[in-house]
Amino acid sequence: MAPPTFTTFDSLYAHLTTTYSYPVLASQSPNPYSKALSHSIASLSLHPTLESLLHILNGDLSSAHFLCRHMQNSPAWEGMYIHGLLHRVEGDYRNAEAWYGNVAETECFQHAWGGEHGLEDAKAFIRRIERLRKEKVGSLKELEAESKREVDALVDWCKRKFGTGKMEDASQAWVEPSEEHRKIASKMLVGGEGWRQF
Repeated sequence: MAPPTFTTFDSLYAHLTTTYSYPVLASQSPNPYSKALSHSIASLSLHPTLESLLHILNGDLSSAHFLCRHMQNSPAWEGMYIHGLLHRVEGDYRNAEAWYGNVAETECFQHAWGGEHGLEDAKAFIRRIERLRKEKVGSLKELEAESKREVDALVDWCKRKFGTGKMEDASQAWVEPSEEHRKIASKMLVGGEGWRQF
């Protein structure tokens, strides 16, 4: 039986969010939930923020990371926020907190975490996930509900800002990396500092 075909962002988003749980704990597998869906996601030619969010929901963290690495400096605040979300999903909690801190004052982050304590609330959420993972303390159901709220808010923001139509040339969304990220990437390429440290 052939996998279903998805031709719009909304149909694919609805499928992913009703088939799989919203991301909380790191997956035990480095593979996406569905390789066919990874292809479907890429074939939509969406704005890279929306494409990376769909990849995260499909458990295809490598594809999401590739896209985020091209959007990790201002003014690509949404990409930077998604980069933090991606690290949260991977279980790299300090890195997630750092990325969240970098975007805490932006409209996209405030849309998801609003209020004067948005960053503190987001970091508390990350620490609750970490506690569930490491100490088995907490409610997965409650954390999934909070993850759903965060992801849905970020998707809503990106849909309103970028639309869900085709973006044939995604390089229009890329930004130049900061000097700090260039140095880290250089060390990663030669193997000196390990894997995925930015």
